[in-house]
Amino acid sequence: MTTSQTGAAPTLAMLKNVAACMALVEELRSRAPHLPGIGVFHGPSGYGKTYGTIYAQNKTRALRVEVGDSWTKRTLVQRILDEAGVTPAGTISDMTKQVIMFLGDDPTRPLIVDEADQLVDRGMIEIIREIHEHSQAPILLVGEELLPQKLQRSERTHGRVLNWVAAQPADVEDTRSLATLFCRDIKVADDLLDAIRTRSEGRPRRIVVNLNRAAEQARNSGLRAIDLKAHDGVFFTGAPPSRARAA
Repeated sequence: MTTSQTGAAPTLAMLKNVAACMALVEELRSRAPHLPGIGVFHGPSGYGKTYGTIYAQNKTRALRVEVGDSWTKRTLVQRILDEAGVTPAGTISDMTKQVIMFLGDDPTRPLIVDEADQLVDRGMIEIIREIHEHSQAPILLVGEELLPQKLQRSERTHGRVLNWVAAQPADVEDTRSLATLFCRDIKVADDLLDAIRTRSEGRPRRIVVNLNRAAEQARNSGLRAIDLKAHDGVFFTGAPPSRARAA
């Protein structure tokens, strides 16, 4: 769990996926010079991958971009330069060279590319290989569970991957960490934590929603603690409401 330098309450739990992401970034940074320096962190949506990258960004001064639906190659290199505080100038080739020069000046400073699936889907992933090839910067690609298979379309990029790490569903310990962070005034019993984890399919995003609902229910009932028996049995699963319930 992170702690605030200002004394404010922490806002990020050190879940196992956060730790796994950080470990992969450190592996890339500390690799031997003859080894490739691209890492892939992949898994289903809602597994906390983005939080892991934000933690790694804060710890390593990484440049971090999240690829948007409308991005082109020009947008990609512009956003990386914006993140670096460098004014983009010239053609896409010119700006790519700017990125390479910036990252090449500090080979321990990583580049993190979230939603990297979009680069593969639109035939833009080779520009990442080019940046890595010429700067030797550690680069972390983050995406959905099929990202490793998609990268096989680009043999040259695929061949420069040092390690693949799959994000895992949250376990009870992770769920307890989230309860400690987000339900500070309410004690959530282990049986309810396990039920929340199971019904949330181990997805931290849904777990936080269910913890918030449980804490709210406890406060409304004047309780300082809540267990499975006291819970109303309604869990957020991500499923849309039925037509009858929505009416």
